[in-house]
Amino acid sequence: MKLAVITDSSAYLSSETLQREDLFVLDIPVNIDGEEYVEGINLTAEEFYQKMAQASELPKTSQPSIAKLDEILTSLKEQGYTHALGLFLSSGISGFYQNIQYMVDDYEGLTIAFPDTLITSAPLGIMVENVFNWKDQGDDFAIIQDKLAIQISHTSAFIMVDDLDHLVKGGRLSNGAAILGNLLSIKPILYFNDQGVIEVYEKVRTEKKATKRLIEIIKEATASGQYRIIVIHGNAPERLKNCVSTYLNLEWVRIFHLLHLVVSLELT
Repeated sequence: MKLAVITDSSAYLSSETLQREDLFVLDIPVNIDGEEYVEGINLTAEEFYQKMAQASELPKTSQPSIAKLDEILTSLKEQGYTHALGLFLSSGISGFYQNIQYMVDDYEGLTIAFPDTLITSAPLGIMVENVFNWKDQGDDFAIIQDKLAIQISHTSAFIMVDDLDHLVKGGRLSNGAAILGNLLSIKPILYFNDQGVIEVYEKVRTEKKATKRLIEIIKEATASGQYRIIVIHGNAPERLKNCVSTYLNLEWVRIFHLLHLVVSLELT
């Protein structure tokens, strides 16, 4: 078996993984005031947050290019690959997953699978890296898919949002609800449900109480097994530092990241 893994730029990947010849990454463009950007090519995450603060309207993302995916799959056959596994952001926040299912049977001699990851960001990156680990230890394609299905079913994400106005602009909250929420200092805790859709999990008053409740939720969700815990911030390093020093045992936390700009837009 010669396996290639394809993912998108919403996934966090280590520099070592990004150097692999059997990894292919589809860019997700971001449009800010009519200008198109791709993170890591002509825009950093830090620059994105600056531009978003100055933008006249909320930036928008486009789906990855189906034409580029077709180009990759065609080239894989020419390079002697026998299998391809595509891991992309959740179908609950993007139509890309549904739009590419017809391609699974279109490449003779290439066995293709596009499972719905139901997630994005760092958990998506971990899935990609685990697939490579399983491949390198000699697992076949069926076993890799079985292990991946288990990981998908045991992966979740919880998000605390500071600015309710962005949820209004993104269509996730009514303007009236946002006004009331801001007046009452409500900090909603969001999560990816079992369909990979972002929904409100709880509404908590004040940031301090919401942060404490978020930690409680995570501890409850991971009490029954061994989990890798990932803490990600969206241009809020001081809040992250305070959260860690106040609520978290450093041995319990595994990874810290600045939120990718594509994921930031999906959450807003």
